[in-house]
Amino acid sequence: MAAQPSDHLDLHGLDGSTFHITPAELKAMPHKTISVFNAHIKKQESYSGVPLTDLLLKVHAPVGTALKGKLFATGVLAEGTDGYTVLYSIAEVDPVMHTGDVIVADTVNGQPLTTTGAFQLINTEDKRPARWVRNLDSITVIPVDTK
Repeated sequence: MAAQPSDHLDLHGLDGSTFHITPAELKAMPHKTISVFNAHIKKQESYSGVPLTDLLLKVHAPVGTALKGKLFATGVLAEGTDGYTVLYSIAEVDPVMHTGDVIVADTVNGQPLTTTGAFQLINTEDKRPARWVRNLDSITVIPVDTK
């Protein structure tokens, strides 16, 4: 069964805060364009979208200078409409800590996303796109139990 195309994105913070965003609202936000090699189709692609940390700030996530100490044991779960879920550490998505880019894309090669829903999570640093999430509809900041 094919995944239902995503038509919104819900973010959930550590403090219980939530943020709901539509494709039109994401399109109106400042975008970043990245170039990545898509190993599934074996070609270079250009994605444009909003840096994940910009969205995480909407739910008071500890990114940027706020990320220190025990907050390094924080995760970011990204889930698609088909239930596919990936986990990032908060430091992997924070440009203050990591050189790669993680964006919530809404276009590929200058065209709106279609078959992958309205939103797709893209990461420039993974060697293969296994943690790219198509039909992205939920991002949750979670504490990681280190005991």
